[in-house]
Amino acid sequence: MSDGRLLLGATPLGRPDDASPRLVAALGTADVVAAEDTRRVRTLAKALGVQIGGRVVSLFDANEAARVPTLLAEIEAGATVLVVSDAGMPLISDPGYRLVVACAEAGLPVSCLPGPSAVTTALAVSGLASERFCFEGFAPRRQAARRAWLASLADERRTAVFFESPRRLAECLRDAVDELGGDRRVVVCRELTKTHEEVLRGTLAELAEWAAGGVLGEITVVLAGATPRADLPTLVAEVHRLAAEGVRVKDACAQVISTVPGTVSRRELYDAVLRSRE
Repeated sequence: MSDGRLLLGATPLGRPDDASPRLVAALGTADVVAAEDTRRVRTLAKALGVQIGGRVVSLFDANEAARVPTLLAEIEAGATVLVVSDAGMPLISDPGYRLVVACAEAGLPVSCLPGPSAVTTALAVSGLASERFCFEGFAPRRQAARRAWLASLADERRTAVFFESPRRLAECLRDAVDELGGDRRVVVCRELTKTHEEVLRGTLAELAEWAAGGVLGEITVVLAGATPRADLPTLVAEVHRLAAEGVRVKDACAQVISTVPGTVSRRELYDAVLRSRE
């Protein structure tokens, strides 16, 4: 059986001293270092004071499929291949997935050198619920696709984490206001772990206004989960209860709606109450 293996190495988001000792060792001993940007990995190695011992090759979205057969053959022949992205964990909106799948199908060992990830770092500092969350990758570039994607999050009760380009952040947040409402809580993390790190918390409306002035740096967005919506029959029953106590139906509808923001409109509830009396 081959002694070759695939290593997935998490690299620092900004500060080189966040690199793990295992990553440092792997940079010096791996037979092949497959990097999203070969210049970036050489700069990182220099900052860490380690000499890359093996061959350095590029592995990015455009060439990953073509690289897989060669890298797989080298692992089968006994080589240790280390995959690193520009920052954070490989495969998380970064290259490496195809190679992992190929190794798994070939029965070759795949190991991870854990470390920094913008996803979990942003979630941890956000102050939003973290016991259940989903990662959405990069927000769609085109507005129609982005709006449809945001609409799909309207009833998502888990906290959602996604990446966005600083050039498109203002547009994305404006679309989010239209699709999700301006009161939804959101956190924008800019330049995580770097010198100019910034974590901004507020509503979608507030941060859309902030982003309109222009934003620079790497962006990770953490979006609060949706507030559970009460079902219409439950709301109608509550209106009937208040009406039985002498509250006018229209006033009862307004009172019920005020206690469950983000649910049906007052007019929808009023019409449902009238239908229930037929």
